[in-house]
Amino acid sequence: MERKNLKEKLLLYVITDPHLSLGRSHQEVAERALRGGATAVQLRDKTLNTRELIEVGKELRTITRRLNALFIINDRVDVAMAVEADGVHLGKEDMPVKLCRRLLGQSLLIGFSAKGVEEARAGERNGADYLGSGPVFQTTTKVQKVLPLGTDGLADICSAVNIPVLGVGGIGISEAPRVIHAGAAGVAVVSAVTSAPCPEDACRDFLQVLRP
Repeated sequence: MERKNLKEKLLLYVITDPHLSLGRSHQEVAERALRGGATAVQLRDKTLNTRELIEVGKELRTITRRLNALFIINDRVDVAMAVEADGVHLGKEDMPVKLCRRLLGQSLLIGFSAKGVEEARAGERNGADYLGSGPVFQTTTKVQKVLPLGTDGLADICSAVNIPVLGVGGIGISEAPRVIHAGAAGVAVVSAVTSAPCPEDACRDFLQVLRP
């Protein structure tokens, strides 16, 4: 996986979610988001079995290749390898980053969810290529077990590591510039795009404030 342009590819990172997509498929959300200018798509669906994830993942791989976007699989290293994704994104309960890197070598990108400076440093030390840090703001997308980092907390993480950081959690159009100002390479969004009446327009609106 080419890493030299990774920061640019993380600018607008859309995470699919079947519970928030207003009945749209992963494929439709991805296609429409990318046509609106999204630079990366992460497939996240905890309701599908392995075979189903691979089937959807293969279709998203075709779409993201055609539209020149980064394609990441959430959690599942095996699925990421099977569909030839660009990478996998791991949380604390998934395969350890160090083990994942040993298995994959440099063939795939590894993202890691870090909620604080020490987790961020450990993720980088163990071989992560980028971090997803948050929740930056209050969010209803997931059950929130920790207080939001705020932009100050995000800035601490960004300054503590040398790999790109994505701001995650509760990020809408008005919050996006503050995330970039804190030092993040980009924003990871779920409902702000997947639940939008028009995902294309939502992505275009984000890019207007991310690329002033």
